[in-house]
Amino acid sequence: MTMTFSGTIHPIDLGNPKHADAVLALLDEYARDPMGDGAPLPDYVRQNLIPRLSHIDTFRGLLAEIDGKFVGMAVCYLGFSTFKAKPLINIHDLCVSPDARGQGVGTALLESVDNLARQYGCACVTLEVRADNRARNLYLRHGFDPGNPQTDAMSFWKKPIDG
Repeated sequence: MTMTFSGTIHPIDLGNPKHADAVLALLDEYARDPMGDGAPLPDYVRQNLIPRLSHIDTFRGLLAEIDGKFVGMAVCYLGFSTFKAKPLINIHDLCVSPDARGQGVGTALLESVDNLARQYGCACVTLEVRADNRARNLYLRHGFDPGNPQTDAMSFWKKPIDG
């Protein structure tokens, strides 16, 4: 059973060194998890993420804090739905520290993303999730529709660009 969140959700301020450090620490923790790459963040990412991300106008991030420690993060980007003629918000990364799981952190972050979506007049909140990700149940409880992979004509594809 999920506990009620007893912390605070903060908008990420990449100019705040504590927030920048938390983003890197949480992302590294997530990268090391089997749901990430199973390996630490590369040095290039550690050195370049914060300065480069600070120039992305569509970035909207949230940090969850409990008892003075950052324990979760939502990395989101504003986009636009041409079919709805309204903005949308995409959750690119949602991570919760293993020791904070089951404390309502994920739910609190998702509720805060919903609030951001309402603030920006978004048509929807989107995300992609692996079939083996245990967070799928959280997303279902929160009202995300997984669609039907057997009949839905669309899926998320990606093409890496070297360089």
